[in-house]
Amino acid sequence: MIFFVFFFYACSAPSARISGQVLVNGKPYQDAIVRIQTTDMIALSDQIGSFYFEGLPTNQPQRISAWAPGYYIAGGLLIQPGTEDLVIELHPLPLVDNPDYEWLSAYQQEDKIGSGEDTYCENCHSSANGQLPFDEWIEDAHSKSASNIRFLTMYTGEDVEGNPGQPTQFGTTRDYGNYPLAPDPDQPYYGPGYKLDYPNSAGNCGACHLAAAAVNDPYGVDPTSVSGVGLEGITCDFCHKIWNVKLNPETGLPFPNNPGVLSLEFLRPPPGHQIFIGPYDDVAPGEDTYSPLQSESQLCAACHFGVFSDTVIYNSFGEWINSEYADPNSVLYQTCQDCHMPPNGTDHFALLNEGGLIRDPETIPSHKILGITDIDFMRDSVSLTADVIRDDNLLVVNVNIHNSHTGHHIPTDSPLRHLILIVRAFDDQGVPLDLLEGPLLPDWAGLGDPETGHYAGLPGEAYAKVLEEIWSQEFPSGSYWNQTRILSDNRIPALETAQSSYTFQSPSNKTIRVDVQLLYRRAFIELQHLKGWEGSDLLLSEKILVIK
Repeated sequence: MIFFVFFFYACSAPSARISGQVLVNGKPYQDAIVRIQTTDMIALSDQIGSFYFEGLPTNQPQRISAWAPGYYIAGGLLIQPGTEDLVIELHPLPLVDNPDYEWLSAYQQEDKIGSGEDTYCENCHSSANGQLPFDEWIEDAHSKSASNIRFLTMYTGEDVEGNPGQPTQFGTTRDYGNYPLAPDPDQPYYGPGYKLDYPNSAGNCGACHLAAAAVNDPYGVDPTSVSGVGLEGITCDFCHKIWNVKLNPETGLPFPNNPGVLSLEFLRPPPGHQIFIGPYDDVAPGEDTYSPLQSESQLCAACHFGVFSDTVIYNSFGEWINSEYADPNSVLYQTCQDCHMPPNGTDHFALLNEGGLIRDPETIPSHKILGITDIDFMRDSVSLTADVIRDDNLLVVNVNIHNSHTGHHIPTDSPLRHLILIVRAFDDQGVPLDLLEGPLLPDWAGLGDPETGHYAGLPGEAYAKVLEEIWSQEFPSGSYWNQTRILSDNRIPALETAQSSYTFQSPSNKTIRVDVQLLYRRAFIELQHLKGWEGSDLLLSEKILVIK
């Protein structure tokens, strides 16, 4: 049976049809998706490869494309209604990945990384209004994953000024061999570094951060010695060559100790050909193909799930799997792309004079992948409520933090990230009230002046996955390349609520002001000082309550 779509026009408007056949190697192909480009009007080719569309306006040429699994998208040329003998030939994709393929740079400018060739992404996917994919990608953290100063200083052990880190010294036991010693307090120290602990190993950090460079050598890429396209981090060509993600069928997660490219399969073209894998089945003419994986959360799994020495370090993908957002039968179902790549309103993703076509803006995902640099996005992730009960000389503050719009724990991924909830009460002279009962912020929230972000000892809660190094017992640690264990984890899962209560000594008959703040901190404050990282806490929410 042929599936077809009718176009309805006024009875007086003349109409026509387009019909044809889909072939592979000159033979009919059944069940190809034939589409009028940029629309949801499709026909499936029948057992003899035939398809047709009826009710087309006679004076309006249509672009017809065809695609089937394992083939390039074909067609894409303007076809005049009334055509009855259109033939669309499908061409097969390569059967194997080509490891000798050289990645295309995203940049076209000579003074950037690219060499100015017209095949580079910026040529067709950049515009003056900054809404096309290249423009958004260069503002996104993925384009900076190889050059991120926090990543590089954690890798080298230096600070942002390039001061060399203190080489790790090792002790020895007969049972376990070498183990790292704590830094010498009499020597300069600029925080941990992978290369300080493993000076003779490149490690597998590049498997995620320098994915294009590491794809053929995931354990051999030193981030400080990469050049060319490898410095573009998670570059456009890299993502649009991903063909499969290797997941454990029992868990739905990547296999342990296989971060980044170790869990990815690619389809890179042979010499003389190209492949761009995307979320549309109608991008033609050109050497493009469609993959549903491009719109699925599994595309993100390889770099957003990571197990090191049997300890789960990164787990935003696993947290999503265990949430209601991952259930396709739930009204809450959302993929990573749904939340982090929402449409930005543009109606084309390539320049119109370079072959781009007008599409429904709701079908075009943004490539500025929303995250911790987008203040509104972050503030929308949680809901903070607070109420106060006053009884004689006591003041009880109850605080709820609801993970209302996040498909994983908050915070997630890097174990350096944490939330800091501060609950303070003041009398009418601005003097802080004494806390009688309730939690206090831990030392790692910062020992020192609260005016400079050192909140240890104040009433409140800190929400974090705290790692402890097994040998040194140092915590909280970001050195998960060493053996660590999860000392504690009180982060807030999707759709769950963290509750805390605080009882203050309250003077009678005086106005009291309660200030509740929820802050997001990208890294532990002592580590930030050691490395010289810039950046202030992000205020997610604040409630000020006045009780008279």
